[in-house]
Amino acid sequence: MRLDGFGLLVKDMGKMIRFYRDVLGFEIKEAEDTQNVYLIKDGTLFLLYGRNDFEKMTSRKYDYLNGVNGHFEIALYVDTFDEVDAEYAKAISNGAEPVLAPTTEPWGQRTCYIADPEGNLIEIASWNKPYNSKDL
Repeated sequence: MRLDGFGLLVKDMGKMIRFYRDVLGFEIKEAEDTQNVYLIKDGTLFLLYGRNDFEKMTSRKYDYLNGVNGHFEIALYVDTFDEVDAEYAKAISNGAEPVLAPTTEPWGQRTCYIADPEGNLIEIASWNKPYNSKDL
């Protein structure tokens, strides 16, 4: 078995599409009134699926966290420390909720956190060099 991608069950599809498309630059072609969004970001499947539609499909009701939550995070990588700062400032100026301002951690990574409109955590980080999965 291999990891294919990940998804978010969303309450307000239009708001979440606008955030991931307009604030974070994800390429999303679906209309804002769609039931689900499939896209590939850097080789990973990313899915937005309407909560109500998922509940109907599975014939089940689910509980959802409200507000900024620490249930999981989406991690985004940029090549330089300056890009961490710039992307954080850009995201905040475009409506992302600030969680942690850019900080260089003792282990050498520069990181920051924002939250999307439904409270999911998004990390923007760098080791101040181009991404290489072999370095992980």
